[in-house]
Amino acid sequence: MKRISFIIISIVIVAGIAFYFSQFFDDKIVIKPVDKSDLIVVASPIKDSEISSPLSVAGRARGNWFFEGSFPIILLDSYGNTIAESHATAQGKWATTDFVKFVGNLQFNNYIKGSKAILILKKDNPSSLPENDDSISIPIILK
Repeated sequence: MKRISFIIISIVIVAGIAFYFSQFFDDKIVIKPVDKSDLIVVASPIKDSEISSPLSVAGRARGNWFFEGSFPIILLDSYGNTIAESHATAQGKWATTDFVKFVGNLQFNNYIKGSKAILILKKDNPSSLPENDDSISIPIILK
């Protein structure tokens, strides 16, 4: 009887230790969304929408997101390869700290239908200083 109790207790202890340490070796990457709605708001496309070429990108961003009235937009496949690059353009005076409407278009044809992709809208950073970098990423599906 003592031997069975010892085995059961040992199994419970080993399982508990394994569960505890499995949290440190979990291969899942958790990405917590960062709210940048005080800097940029994308009206189209929305998260997880199905898109096709040509893709229209629209929204509003603070004037300091632009440089000379535009900022880069990039479409990446699920492997991080660039599918398309272009620029979004301000639809008004961009030399402000207020929100300014923008539009942009991406043309692409080298993709796998039904695959996931990421649309990246980058703050234009002519200084190339890392502290001035910023971007927003929108997961989408290629139709």
